[in-house]
Amino acid sequence: METETKPHDSARILVAEDDPNLGIILSEYLEAKGYKPVLAKNGVEGWKEFSAGDFDCCILDVMMPEKDGFTLGKEIREVNKDVPIIFLTAKSMKEDTIAGFKSGGDDYITKPFSMEELLLRIKAILRRTIGEEKKVIQTIWTFGDFTFDFKNQVLTINEEEQRLTSKENALMKMLIQHENQLLDRSQALLAIWGDDSYFNSRSMDVYIAKIRKYLRADERVKIINEHGKGFKFITPD
Repeated sequence: METETKPHDSARILVAEDDPNLGIILSEYLEAKGYKPVLAKNGVEGWKEFSAGDFDCCILDVMMPEKDGFTLGKEIREVNKDVPIIFLTAKSMKEDTIAGFKSGGDDYITKPFSMEELLLRIKAILRRTIGEEKKVIQTIWTFGDFTFDFKNQVLTINEEEQRLTSKENALMKMLIQHENQLLDRSQALLAIWGDDSYFNSRSMDVYIAKIRKYLRADERVKIINEHGKGFKFITPD
């Protein structure tokens, strides 16, 4: 698959985590991977660090003293609508997931988690937000034998074009942006339908089924259901 502009290895990442051991481990791991982490020990300190610096990504623990991660996320969004926010939470309840996205989050990860998974999520987000040329916005992707033209809402294979509806087009783009990763159901519903009601959830399943039919032309490309969680868009290496 084509990638968007290459992320900067030196991206500055705000890490707001009140657990000192986890905070240090996260910071050291990110630094070892070439990033520039700034560790804040609570939400208040996190806001001070964000206000004083320029960050490419924010990793916010939800349960923090003095100021929780959701509150910090909302404050960050009031002054910066673009910086990506990843929430760390020990909870996996649906209400907390929705609250995270409503607070301006781009992604969330439930504790305990592997550092490798967090790194993949960070890389995926940075590919979409920063690059060597920030003005370059990707609208065309290739995967397997397919070409996807987001701007013109067309999926092409072997010179045969399949025009996509607006929702099919938006879903296709989100699946691609989460290539070989989990696309959370609630995240997709909130982004495309505006809420994750039962009716909209069933509607999304219908659109996923349609996209699966379009992708049958290349058996290496699949959409796999993760029961109760979401979808994985699998493409050949």
